[in-house]
Amino acid sequence: MPLEPLQADVLGPDYRVETFSLPPDDEGPVVATLVTLEPARPNGCAVLHVHGFADYFFHDEYARWWADRGYTFYAIDLRKYGRSLREHQTPHYVSDLAEYFGEIDLAWWRITQRDGFTDVIASGHSTGGLTLPLWVHERRPPELRALVLNSPWFDMQGAAWLRSPATRVALERLGARRPMQPIPRKVDDVYGRTLHREHGGEWDYDLDWKPLQSRPVYIGWLRAVRRGHAQLHAGLDVACPTLVLSSARSWFGPQTDETATTHDIVLDVQQIRKWASSVGRHVTSVAVEGAIHDVVLSRPEVRATAYAALDTWLRAWVEPPSALE
Repeated sequence: MPLEPLQADVLGPDYRVETFSLPPDDEGPVVATLVTLEPARPNGCAVLHVHGFADYFFHDEYARWWADRGYTFYAIDLRKYGRSLREHQTPHYVSDLAEYFGEIDLAWWRITQRDGFTDVIASGHSTGGLTLPLWVHERRPPELRALVLNSPWFDMQGAAWLRSPATRVALERLGARRPMQPIPRKVDDVYGRTLHREHGGEWDYDLDWKPLQSRPVYIGWLRAVRRGHAQLHAGLDVACPTLVLSSARSWFGPQTDETATTHDIVLDVQQIRKWASSVGRHVTSVAVEGAIHDVVLSRPEVRATAYAALDTWLRAWVEPPSALE
């Protein structure tokens, strides 16, 4: 099928953007958005990227890194995030991570059936790094060649009681009775300030779509995430080569500019490494010294290290010899 006409995107004229409708939910109409960057010299392969919580796709450098290697780069803004968020919706809320499978299915169809790609790498960050392996385990798409997970959310960080059986039972019960009840939590804006250009960071993005202080967390949504964690912990069957990138260290104490810009202050990287092998049969885990939660938004010298690790892994396990010529 032919590509849709070019539409203007917030990232500029190099990007094609298309919005597709999904079945409505209790809040009304639902859409998702697919963003595409074409390479100058295509290698016949594609990448599909899925963002994290309180996030959307704005990672121009990451997309161009793939495009410079010939990959057609696609990124999806999931329902109720970023380009796909509508005024009548509760941002990010779903009661089951499998609800996202619908838009990932449609994006995958566009990439493989409409656009004809038979070799696709899937990429996910944080919550997207949990949702994507669950989708792969369920769908087993034949075109999938590899999985790249950037600080995937593999477990509940924090005190041990948060992961206890009693807490799990309480979350299940409360999630069924009061799914839209917000969970009290204290979240400062230190992570956002380390990123955004107007607050001392390097990156420019829409603060309405990715707020400095994150988003409210609802009981029903957290129940969905914990169910996803339980499925992962039981073991997934992802057969393709998988790369798990994370920071070398987390830090949850008092923050300074140095700790905030050299550690993962969102997730526990020990948990990420602990559960990485639960994704599938062929997993490589790389801890990047000095990286932050979104590894590809770290300081320039750190993300250069991360990209070098990604390039080495691609050459070793994914790309055929002809792609390296």
